Amino acid sequence: MLSQTPQIESPCKLICELDIEKGLCKGCGRSREEIAKWTRYSDVQRQYIMTELAERMEGLEAPKGNDD
Repeated sequence: MLSQTPQIESPCKLICELDIEKGLCKGCGRSREEIAKWTRYSDVQRQYIMTELAERMEGLEAPKGNDD
């Protein structure tokens, strides 16, 4: 019998664009390091980061699309 891998909650919105000034993803608000280590963080660490994301996102510009 195969065991299932537990589902890990992620704030990813598939908008992977880094705000160079702030060092945060414009889609989810995480830093490059947080994105890279997301699956290795404990549930507590991920939850803590998740509580900070709304405030981080307020300071970021929306990603610019190609609406030519």
